[in-house]
Amino acid sequence: MKFSIMKENLLEELQLLQGIVEKRNTMPILANILVQASGNEIEITGTDLEVGLKTHFEARIDEPGEITVSGKKIFEIVKSLPDGLPVTFKEDKNLTMEVTAGESEFKVLCLPKEDYPQVPEPKFAKKITFPLESFKDMIDRVFFAIAQEQRYYLNGALMVLKNKSLELISTDGHRLSYTAKTVDNLSLTKEIRVIVSKKTLSELRKYSEGTVEFDMDENNLFFRCGHRTLISRIIESKFPNFEAVIPKDNASTALLPREEFTNAIRRVSLLSAERSRGIKFTLEKNKMRLFSSNPEIGEARDKLDVEYAGANLEIGFNSQYILDFLTTVSADKIRLELKDENSAALMRPDTEEDVKSIYVLMPMKI
Repeated sequence: MKFSIMKENLLEELQLLQGIVEKRNTMPILANILVQASGNEIEITGTDLEVGLKTHFEARIDEPGEITVSGKKIFEIVKSLPDGLPVTFKEDKNLTMEVTAGESEFKVLCLPKEDYPQVPEPKFAKKITFPLESFKDMIDRVFFAIAQEQRYYLNGALMVLKNKSLELISTDGHRLSYTAKTVDNLSLTKEIRVIVSKKTLSELRKYSEGTVEFDMDENNLFFRCGHRTLISRIIESKFPNFEAVIPKDNASTALLPREEFTNAIRRVSLLSAERSRGIKFTLEKNKMRLFSSNPEIGEARDKLDVEYAGANLEIGFNSQYILDFLTTVSADKIRLELKDENSAALMRPDTEEDVKSIYVLMPMKI
């Protein structure tokens, strides 16, 4: 195999593959990427057996072939080279890849292509597409509430595809984030519900093409953005019944100025207990008082003018959980709907945005 390509055309693809290749070294071959050269195109594949990425791009191919090489080392080598230079890759007979650019020359040991695991090939026969920028916005609004724990079905977000509608939902047991968007060209005869892993969502956030094409088989999900295809193993389990978690009868409602509310929480949380990050909120007619204390540091208080209709109420929340939501929405005002100090609260933007958001948060004792 021998091919040449400009550094700039290769570097971004190698950078994306860094998030995919296995870092724990449980199987040495998973630290490698599969490089295949044929016609006038290079295809590079990386996988950790849970998430995989295939990317292809044009190059000058002198000799076709395929080989696996360290994803990290090739990236570091290409990144270190001067800009504006063509980089030549050549496989020799001793499972070594030569990399040359200008006066720089490297020889990197490789592993046989036969040892590389098979990565599933998608068909994209379902013709399901949705806008990438809106999907990334939805990911941002659920990503922070994805759990990292032994209940692996919580280590991802539920994606629901319906006729003309796309939904993403995440929960870690303390909070739930729901987002939805109308997608006019989404035409489905049957609803699709799948759990998408946190790593897959993290990788999708890095892409910048205009649309996402989606497909799936019995074991895998496929997301194609331009010349890149992300392959993700389906998380086989039942996601919690999120519809039942969203409160329907919270009678007390506060209308909060988002920016002032965010700044007040940041100030008061400076003296909250480091572990719980708890703040006590007292709501009464047209006022909200915020209070935090830490026996080792001191206490903090603040007050906001708000529109509040309901009984006087004292309730505690993890301040970081509230900030997570407030920093992903753009509405000027936020609705906070409450029942009592022990029941789940509901937060949402007061005005409809392109992406619909609902946030459910369990209170805490302070």
